[in-house]
Amino acid sequence: MAILRFRIYFEEDESVYRDVSIRHTQSFLEMHEAILRAYEFDNKHKATFYRSNDHWQRGREISLEQYEKEYKAAPLLMKDTTIGSEIKNPNQKFIYQYDFNKNWTFLVELINVSKEENPKISYPSTMRTEGIAPSQYGTKGLLGEKFADVEEKYDLTQGADGFVEEGEGETETEGSDVAGDEAGEESTTEEI
Repeated sequence: MAILRFRIYFEEDESVYRDVSIRHTQSFLEMHEAILRAYEFDNKHKATFYRSNDHWQRGREISLEQYEKEYKAAPLLMKDTTIGSEIKNPNQKFIYQYDFNKNWTFLVELINVSKEENPKISYPSTMRTEGIAPSQYGTKGLLGEKFADVEEKYDLTQGADGFVEEGEGETETEGSDVAGDEAGEESTTEEI
């Protein structure tokens, strides 16, 4: 059984991609679900694949369902169409579009065909992850959700006591009252 490995690029940044391996007998519906898992997207929106050429021009549509729009040719349905049936050349390309309101677009390119199936892998499977995936519903920072909780708890947006922006603070000399007050605080603490 042939195992096909596809590289799925995020259209806006080709340094962000996921490699997904899938059996040639599996459907485009399974490929659709594998892409969403690989990019951590939910499965709540419309989606479609397009056959593509080397210049990323859209061809025949392989759709999740038949939508209420005009088609040049009736779309193939993902659940009824196997991946292998649509491979026409060794560098086959597809365009995957998800959530027609947000218009998430991914470039899908066949990068490897193997006759060896790994019995330890459940196909389809994400084999490689490069770059930080875009966040489906907002921003996703490098530090993640835990940092947002810390930021909220400690209000890191405010300047910390004793720190000022450059050029903002008072200009004091070393022998001023401020230095004396700090020394007095330290001695008071020791006495207690």
